[in-house]
Amino acid sequence: MTDSAKPHLTARPAFSLRAWLDAPVPATPWQARAQQSLNQWRRFRRNTSALFGLIVILFIVTVAIFAPWLATHDIYAQNLQLRLAPVSREYWLGTDELGRDIYSRLIYGARITLYITGLTALIVGPLGLLVGTLAGTVGGWTDTILMRIVDIFLAFPSLILALGFVAALGPGIENAIIAISLSAWPPIARLARAEALSIRKMDYVAAVRLQGASQMRIILRHIIPMCLPSVVVRLTLNMAGIILTASGLGFLGLGAQAPSPEWGAMLSSGRQFMMTHWTIAAIPGLSILFTSLAFNLFGDGLRDVLDLRHD
Repeated sequence: MTDSAKPHLTARPAFSLRAWLDAPVPATPWQARAQQSLNQWRRFRRNTSALFGLIVILFIVTVAIFAPWLATHDIYAQNLQLRLAPVSREYWLGTDELGRDIYSRLIYGARITLYITGLTALIVGPLGLLVGTLAGTVGGWTDTILMRIVDIFLAFPSLILALGFVAALGPGIENAIIAISLSAWPPIARLARAEALSIRKMDYVAAVRLQGASQMRIILRHIIPMCLPSVVVRLTLNMAGIILTASGLGFLGLGAQAPSPEWGAMLSSGRQFMMTHWTIAAIPGLSILFTSLAFNLFGDGLRDVLDLRHD
């Protein structure tokens, strides 16, 4: 067979992930979602303060996960001969009033803080989202009753309300989580209701309703997914308040109980040594400050990415 008689074979172009993500017209829904996620990450990356907040949060999460390997001492071991010891090669951040290593207790305290914050968010987010979308979509007496309940909760400051609930339930981490959740869900419900009121008037919701979809199906399949970005942003911004409330309960002795290395409890036990050994109280206090600040910065950047109306 001569060269002219051989079939002409064209080389298949090599797949390029960058070209696939930057394609002007997506070919599949999955490609469209991937392009949207990439564009959101690029928008978020341009926000320096939000990126700093994300790095701090990831650092705290990493420290909490690897706490058993990063800690240098037993967090419960007491040595009264070394109480209030200064910073040294053996005790990187010194010791507290009972001779316990502050560095190790600080690392394990990150676990408790993230545990309280994460579990509270898992309770507050779905509860507030469901109540708000149900009230905004159904309307009528359902809206009136649910919103009056929300107004009752919002009439009290969140910390005062959490103090009342935890005083009734008793001290402890689990009771503190319940108390904080009961005081933190009303703002989420109010936001979700406002979003649902505007979404339920859209044409696609009316079309789904004309097709015979039930009220609950409309809420679960069409209203909640549209409200979710705003709720996630608000919940992220509320993380700082949740951390401060949890630390406040621990500071007052109504949250995590001794000898648990919770940052608020550590701050409470170290406040009596502020004039002589100020680092005992300053170290957990700064940890609370930077963690709350990181969540605030991250929430601001997330709002810029997910809420396109905020420019």
